[in-house]
Parts: sequence; structure tokens; C-alpha cells
Amino acid sequence: MTRMGSIAAEAISLGQGHWAQWALAACVLVILFGLWRYVRLKNRLGSRLRAAHSRIDELSGRDALTGLVTRPEFEHALDEAVQACDRGTRKLALLYVGLDNFRPLNDGYGHRVGDAVLVEAARRLSRQVRGEPRASRLGGDEFALLVTADAASAGRAAAAVLEALQQPYEVEALDLQLTASVGIAVYPDHGSRPRLIGHAAAAMRAVKLGGGGAHALWDPAMDVDMREQAELLQELRHAVERGQLELYYQPKVDARTMQVTAAEALLRWQHPQRGMISPTIFVPLAERYGLITQIGSWVIEEACRQAAAWRKQGLRMRVAVNISGHQLRQDDLVQHIETTLHRHGIPPARLTCEITETVAMENTSVTRDAFERLRRAGLHVSIDDFGTGHSSLASLRRLPAAELKIDRAFVSDLATGERAHGIVQAIVQMARTLGMRVVAEGVETEAQRDTLVALGCDELQGYLFAKPMTAISLALWADGDGEQGPGGVFRPSLFDPTAPAPLDS
Repeated sequence: MTRMGSIAAEAISLGQGHWAQWALAACVLVILFGLWRYVRLKNRLGSRLRAAHSRIDELSGRDALTGLVTRPEFEHALDEAVQACDRGTRKLALLYVGLDNFRPLNDGYGHRVGDAVLVEAARRLSRQVRGEPRASRLGGDEFALLVTADAASAGRAAAAVLEALQQPYEVEALDLQLTASVGIAVYPDHGSRPRLIGHAAAAMRAVKLGGGGAHALWDPAMDVDMREQAELLQELRHAVERGQLELYYQPKVDARTMQVTAAEALLRWQHPQRGMISPTIFVPLAERYGLITQIGSWVIEEACRQAAAWRKQGLRMRVAVNISGHQLRQDDLVQHIETTLHRHGIPPARLTCEITETVAMENTSVTRDAFERLRRAGLHVSIDDFGTGHSSLASLRRLPAAELKIDRAFVSDLATGERAHGIVQAIVQMARTLGMRVVAEGVETEAQRDTLVALGCDELQGYLFAKPMTAISLALWADGDGEQGPGGVFRPSLFDPTAPAPLDS
């Protein structure tokens, strides 16, 4: 009996121990569940609080990101300022500010960096007007300022705005630089109150089309230009499908032998009513309104098709195409080029991708990755318009380019400017250090040619040798139907008169 009692006591003790463990575990679970509910509730309340703050800012007429007044509040301030002008003798100027190339920065570094730049730009603009609500974020990367000034004073105010905005932006250990375009409309000189913002915006867009980084007063001709641009834009949308676009080819020559080695494909628009339209007019339109990707794809396709046609005629010539910043940021750019080359039987080394220095020096991971993909695909990459940007030896080393193409502005000043001579010499030396070839464009005189040869350029391009011509004209020239045949102008090694060249040649 005593033995049975002992066993029972042990069982009860053991059961109590298990119950204590279960009770402790249950308490822990209850505590953890309570903490989870607390964190979830806190996050939910935080989100609601932030949304409430944004709503409060919106209702109070403030932009949630920058703290500047919203457009409705700004227009109310504009109404009051115009009424004050009508009662007095002073004039009012509206400055419409657009950041240049903000979208590539925002895409390349991410929205957090882009938002930080916008906040800092807004802070700098607020200091320019020293008062609310005279600065507003109208949307995206566009702002508006009100200043009491005539046209001359407004120009000085715009210059101060440009200087403030072009100072470096230090964001997340990055040192970023932007320029801006400023359009100015003065009341009452440049129109009534309802037209003031539109006129200032038109002036800003005119500055952007001219390259940005400047300011301009509104002019009535700008409205005419905008209407014409709108018409051109509609027609440009159908130019590819209607067969109105065409590639002309300008030869490149070897600086030592003066024989043709390659050709650059240059886009032309043969309009049925307007005639030949310069790419300086329609390419900026295509870039601004999102048509450059479609047009750029057509250029790659047509250039490869033409190179294949020349190969069938026995002419193996490298062809260069221009790649825009928009195309460079396309994830499928290299795949598209490779597919097109393979379809036409063209080896990758026979295609040169020319990318402007401004685009190439956008110090973003997107640009560097694009260059690396082009290199791995075996494509010949050239940095175009070199000397106009802010390149350094360190930045060039990170880009796997094969050549530098000196901007024509330095070539045209070679005969009269010591500075241009020094810049060209420095570019050649830099290229040699990096193992790159050097091409000079815009060569129009024998004096320029001789100087460039003496400085060590590898290839030359310009009217001195040949103007851009149609593919048919170039083929006839190569066949000897022009003034000189292959034995004179064209390098003999480009020709295979009996059969198309193999893919690996």
C-alpha cells in the first residue's frame, strides 16, 4: 500500500510539472501574440497618421513631398499679385522652372534619391523668392516662382535660380549635378493673367529643346513653334510605317591612308509636303514624347539590313548607329541588337554603337551595366561628341568603350584656337592611355586634316572626304562608278568580289 501511495505521489508531482510547463508556454504565446498585435496596430496607425498628414498638407495647399504650395494655392497667389500690379506701376514675372534630365537620374538611382533631389531643389527655390506662397511645385520636376520684376530684372532672377540649382546635390554619399531650364513671362507685357503660366511654360520648353541649362523670355513665335511641333509630332508617329524615314551614310576614313573604312548611318525624314526635315528638329521631339525607342529600333534594323545587302555585293564595311539615352536604358537593347544582327548575318564587330558623352557619363549603374552588356556582345562602342561633357580619366576607365569621337566644335576651331588644339591633343593622349581609338568628325579643310593626323587621330570624318549619301550612292562609289573606285578611296580589304564574307570575318 505504501508502495502504491509513493507511485501515485510521483505521478501527481510529474503531472504538475508538465502542467507548469504548458502554462508557461501558453503565457509566452499570449505575450508574443500580444506583441504582434501591438506592432501591427502601430504600423497601421502609423500609415494612417502619415496619410492624414498628407491629406492635411493637401487641404492646406501644401505639396506633401516638398512643402511648397500646390498649384491651386499658387494660382490664388498669382491672382492677388496680378491685382496688385493692376493697382500700381510695378510688373510681375512668372518663372517656370523645369529640371533637365531629371528622369534618367530618378530611374537610375531610384525614387528615394530623386525625391531627395526634388526636396533640395524646392528648398533652394524657396530661398530665391523669400516668401510664401511665391514658390510652387506644379508637378513632377517642374516648379513656378513669382517675382516682382520687369523683363531685365526677371532675367537676373532666372540666372540666380539656374546658379542655385546647378550646385551639387549630396544625397546618400552621391555627388549629383543637374541643370535647369527657365521660362519667363512678364505681366502684363506677355499676356493676360489666364495665359501667364502657359506662356512661361512654352518658354521653358523652348529652352529645353535648345539643350537646357538656360533661361528665355516668352515670345509669340514660341506659340507658333509649339503648334508646328504638335503637328510634326503627329506626323512623326506615322513616319516609320509610311516609309518616310531614310538612312544616309557618311564615310569614315583612315587617317594614314585616307581610305574609307566605315560609314555612319544618319537619320533623315523625307516629308511628303515639308521636304527633307533635319534630325536636329525631329529627334528632340521623338526623345521628349517617347517615340525615340520605336525610331531607334528601326534605325538598327535598317542599318543591319543595308550592311547585309552590301555584303552580298562584296563590301564588308563597319556601320555605325547612334544610340539614344532612352535606348541605352532599355533592358532588351542588347538582345534586340543581337537578334537583328543574327537575322541579317552580320558579325557584332561590324556594328558600332555611338553614344554621346553626355549620356555615357550619366554616372548610374544602368549606364555602366548597358556598356558592359554591349561589350560582352562583341559590339564596337564609341563615345560620341567627346569633349563637350565632364568626363575624367577615372570615369572613362569604368566604361568598356573602344573609341572616342572628338566633337566637331573642337575640330572647327583647330586652325585658329590654341585651346582647341590643346584639347584635341589631350583627348588623343587620354585615349592612348586607355587603349582607345580616336575619331575626329566635322573635318572640312586640309589644314584640319593635317593637324589631326599629326596629333595622332586614327579615323577622320567630314565634308572634306564625303557628304552623307544614300546607300545606293555609296555602293556605286565603292564599285568605282564615282570619281574614284576601290583602289583609290575605299580600302581594298573591305571587298570580297566573289562571295559574301563569312560571319566570322
